[in-house]
Amino acid sequence: MALRHAVLAALLDGEFSGYQLAKGFDIGVANFWHALPQQLYAELARLEGEGLLSGREIVQEGRPNKRVFQVTEAGFAELERFAAASAKPSFIRDDLLVKVQAVDDVPAAPVIAQLRERAAVAEAKTEVLGKLLRRLRGDLDEEEFLRTGRRIGPYLTCRRGLAFERETREWCLWAVESLAGRESVRREGE
Repeated sequence: MALRHAVLAALLDGEFSGYQLAKGFDIGVANFWHALPQQLYAELARLEGEGLLSGREIVQEGRPNKRVFQVTEAGFAELERFAAASAKPSFIRDDLLVKVQAVDDVPAAPVIAQLRERAAVAEAKTEVLGKLLRRLRGDLDEEEFLRTGRRIGPYLTCRRGLAFERETREWCLWAVESLAGRESVRREGE
């Protein structure tokens, strides 16, 4: 997947400025696609240049003017093409896992500290995603929302992000417990 498709998908909810898109990426899209704000701004310009987005300037008093974007017919066609193409399998690429892989031959304390930190970050993300899911559902319970909600795509991806963060937290705490137990046994043997 290219950033272009993540941007097009994020703009399906309406017309947004680059700033609004960046905030939306931080909250919702970051579950499955990471991008820096400057990458988003560059991609918006490219997509507009290719005719996949249309942009217009909004004049604001007392603040700089802003440019807002929406998906064009060509952009919808690109998303249809992308949705129909085979998806590549996902994979994990995580420097913390490399550190855990090497923990038998390096000091465990810094790795344990990083695992605890990652667990705390995952817990915080879990809370944010839970709030986002409740906001997306509104007054509906999940079953009813999934049957009748206006747009369930963002909800489904948010649920995947929530499951990922919960599993990350659980695994990190389990790994901390395992490594701390080994460290304790090692110290007793000295």
